[in-house]
Amino acid sequence: MPPAISSPPGPAPASTAAVLHADVAVIGGGVIGHAVAWEARRSGRSVVLIDDAPGNGASWAAAGMLAPVSELHYQEEDLLELMLASSGLWPAFAADLALAGAGDTGYLTTPTLAIGADAADRRALMDLRAVQQASGLVVEPLTVREARTRESLLSPAISCALDIPADHQVDPRKLVACLQEVLAIHEPGAGTAVAGARGGFAVDQRAASLLWEDGRVSGARLAHGGSVQAGETIVANGLQAGSLDGLPVGLHLPLRPVYGDILRLAVPRHLRQLLTSTVRGMVHGVPVYIVPRQDGTVVIGATQREDALAGTGDAAVSAGGVYQLLRDAQVLVPAVSELELLECTARARPATPDNAPLLGRVPVSAPGRGNAGNVAGLIVATGFFRHGVLLAPAAAAICRDLLDGRTDPRWGALSPARFSGKHHVAGTQSPPKDISSMKDLDPQKESA
Repeated sequence: MPPAISSPPGPAPASTAAVLHADVAVIGGGVIGHAVAWEARRSGRSVVLIDDAPGNGASWAAAGMLAPVSELHYQEEDLLELMLASSGLWPAFAADLALAGAGDTGYLTTPTLAIGADAADRRALMDLRAVQQASGLVVEPLTVREARTRESLLSPAISCALDIPADHQVDPRKLVACLQEVLAIHEPGAGTAVAGARGGFAVDQRAASLLWEDGRVSGARLAHGGSVQAGETIVANGLQAGSLDGLPVGLHLPLRPVYGDILRLAVPRHLRQLLTSTVRGMVHGVPVYIVPRQDGTVVIGATQREDALAGTGDAAVSAGGVYQLLRDAQVLVPAVSELELLECTARARPATPDNAPLLGRVPVSAPGRGNAGNVAGLIVATGFFRHGVLLAPAAAAICRDLLDGRTDPRWGALSPARFSGKHHVAGTQSPPKDISSMKDLDPQKESA
């Protein structure tokens, strides 16, 4: 049987004309949307999560590396504080999920090894280590012998190894399932269950438009009928966010799709454990990662392409990408050639021009008055690109602070309006789009 191009089970049929009422409406059901919804629920608010294919976007394909050190890239140093803050939240975030009644989140504190294949890869990794050290991060060189003592199936021909103890992992599929579990738990008398929503929280439709009332956002209109009325609305639907109808006038959300191919392979019993650490490799200048799971599988990935395969849709897997991943993974861990290929998956991740998320309230500027506050009732949380899983706890905490009327100046640079120009965003809704001429948005473009 050929490897599957995988998607999770579809949701239950959506209801079509109801008006639901909640304290908070979260548009988008990836890791970010689910984490934000849970944090809002933990604050005692009733929450509706709106998505016609929850967990089926970039979150379904993500490898789940929690890697603020490894993910430090040149010219992206401004993201480091947010990544480190979120990494620090992860242990409590996972523990709180367990206390709330969730099953196994797949959160593991196993370390990461950065591995180079040749001399040029060694130089590149050591140059990056200098940047990491300058930022106060711990990256310790290992001899090849030391690395192979820890991971006996590493190739003896590797050029270098670096130990990164602070970079961990989580299984995003398990994580989303756990978040769905806890969102469906409602304490008697708490008032958190929303009448008409599946599990008291889920609406299995796509949001077509923001709703406005008296100059503030008041919820969302659903694509197949009905609406959600809410005091606060959080736009967390990845690539779809920029084309959502009813956004404030002048708000520009410049999201671009960056596609990635991910492989899942089964490790035969005689090779278990293939690895105990996540391996992030550089093979002749090309990145590849191998992430071991507790269930006897590994995830291999790292491809990035910014063009969809012609005529095949956003879930299409690149043959060249699959070949590259398997070839490079085998250079670092030759036993990869003996694994069983289970899945080939591709999804588009939402990236911004500076690769930082669009996160926060939307400031309003009025002619002659400068900053006139924020658009009432609206928060944006999208554009997380490679970091959606890592940043989920921080995004959830930031959104909860905003719901509670608190702002943290550290995250002001992430403003959703930073690409909209000075004095450009008005606190009114954009004219409706002619949706009759638009193609239906692909639910697989939604991200975590």
